[in-house]
Amino acid sequence: MTNAMTVQGLLAPAKVNLALHVTGQRADGYHLLDSLVVFADRGDRVSVTLSDAYEMTVSGPRSAGVPAGETNLCLRAARLAGQPCRIHLEKHLPSEAGIGGGSSDAAAVLRALADLGTPIPGGTEVLGADLPVCLSPRAARMQGVGEQVSPAPILPPLPALLVNPGRPVATPAVFKRLEKRDNPGIGPLPAPLATPEEAALYLAGLRNDLEAPAMALEPAISAVLGALASLPLCLFSRMSGSGATCVALFPTPEAAGTAARILAAAHPDWWICDTVLT
Repeated sequence: MTNAMTVQGLLAPAKVNLALHVTGQRADGYHLLDSLVVFADRGDRVSVTLSDAYEMTVSGPRSAGVPAGETNLCLRAARLAGQPCRIHLEKHLPSEAGIGGGSSDAAAVLRALADLGTPIPGGTEVLGADLPVCLSPRAARMQGVGEQVSPAPILPPLPALLVNPGRPVATPAVFKRLEKRDNPGIGPLPAPLATPEEAALYLAGLRNDLEAPAMALEPAISAVLGALASLPLCLFSRMSGSGATCVALFPTPEAAGTAARILAAAHPDWWICDTVLT
């Protein structure tokens, strides 16, 4: 909801890397990426009210440990835009989970400020490689250090499960363990894929180059991938981003919902979210 001063409850959706190829490293240390990104219909919620100061509060089932001070990307995004405001973040996504929670939250702040009359600033990649792609949360290809974003309308809506074992994984630590940094890119995108089955077949030929180093840091990722692969009607599974969240695709939302119930019964301590990715 929007009025002249406030945007309330704007969705900051989970970002999912269906493929993430690391294609190089610049002299300044930033890694070059080639990634196919989609967004869930689930996420955090952000409310923004114009004010005379930069302020932030956090609530929600995943708010424990989330900073409300100047280290939070939401406040940093507002400062980049140059518009003082009060931000309230309702946190539902796990942190340090490879699904761009912080970046999506910050992008939602910038989208809310744009609705309230403050243009989205350039150079948002200074806040993180995932920030630019989260500004327009729909299927996209992300390249460079995150600043090159182009539409990728090749995928149908994808019924999916997102699963995190409750183990935070720090992105810098994963990149530090990456042995090869000049891998091949994704290459030309195919013609539009009509079904989740076609999408899964195409994605199986791509990679997440961070999966192996992340699994070396956090063996629970291997357990999640194994559990997903064993679920009925699972078409495809892979780690998202730098982990530890993993994604599995299914032919229908009903199949994804059934799989979620089976997995939740076996692993009640895992974060499990059935969704549709677009």
